[in-house]
Amino acid sequence: MMFCASWTRAEALPRITVFARVTPEQKSRVIKAQRALGSTVGFLGDGVNDAVALHDADVGISVESATDVAKDAADIVLLDKDLRILATGVGEGRRIFANTIKYVLMGTSSNFGNMFSAGAASLFLSFLPMLPTQILLNNLLYDVSEMTIPTDNVDAEQLQRPNHWDTGLIRRFMVFFGPISSIFDFATFAIMLWVFNADAALFRSGWSSSRSRPRASSSSRFAPGAFRSSAAARARRSSRPCSWSRSASRCRSRRSHTRSGSPHCRRRSSAQSPA
Repeated sequence: MMFCASWTRAEALPRITVFARVTPEQKSRVIKAQRALGSTVGFLGDGVNDAVALHDADVGISVESATDVAKDAADIVLLDKDLRILATGVGEGRRIFANTIKYVLMGTSSNFGNMFSAGAASLFLSFLPMLPTQILLNNLLYDVSEMTIPTDNVDAEQLQRPNHWDTGLIRRFMVFFGPISSIFDFATFAIMLWVFNADAALFRSGWSSSRSRPRASSSSRFAPGAFRSSAAARARRSSRPCSWSRSASRCRSRRSHTRSGSPHCRRRSSAQSPA
C-alpha cells in the first residue's frame, strides 16, 4: 500500500498496487489517469458512491444485488457472483473481433483485386469482361464461403490481449493481395484470348467460372481461382506461417462460449467494443 500526494498522476500508477479509503471523486481520478496511460479500464462496484467511477471506466461492472444507481451506470450487470463469466466473455469477444477482421480482409482484398482486373481488362477489350449478373453471382458464392468464418479458430496470441481496429493493416493487406489476385486473372485472360480465341460470351464465361458455355476448359477456369483463393484464405486466417496455421486448425480446444442473453450476465450497452 502506498500513499503520496501525487498518487493520481498517470506516471505514478505503475508503482501503486492498492488504494484505500478513497472518495468517489478520487476513484474517478484514478480511472482517468489509468486510461491516460492507454489502458482499457474496468471497474466493479455496487454502491451509490461507485456510480461516477462506473461511468468513467471503459467497462463498468455491477451485480444484480447492487443499488439501482450503480446498475444504471454499469455497462454489464452480473446475475451470478462469478468473475470467470467476465473472463469467458472477454475471450469470446476477442475471438469474434478477430474473425470479423478476417471477413473484412477477405472482402476488401477480393473486391479490390476484381475491380483492378476489370479495369485493366477494359483497356484492351472491346467488350465488358463480365456482366453485372455474373458479378452478383460471384459475390453471392463468395459470401456463402465466408459464412464459415464465425466458427473459425483464432490464434492463441490474439486472445491474450485486446485487439483494435487497424485501418492501415486492412489497407496494406488489400493493396498487397488484390494485385496478386489480379495476376491469376491476367493469366486467365491470356489463356482465353490466345489459346481459346474466345469471343465475348466465352471470355465472360471463363473468367466468371460459370458453365454457360461447354467449350470453355474447366481446368483453365477453376485451377487458378482455386489456388489463389486457397492461398489468400490461408494468409487471412492466421499471421503465422502456413505450417503453424495448419497445426492450429487441427488442434481444437474446448471453449465455453458466452452468448447474448446468457443466464449468467446481461449486457447493458451493445455499443461497447470488445475488451
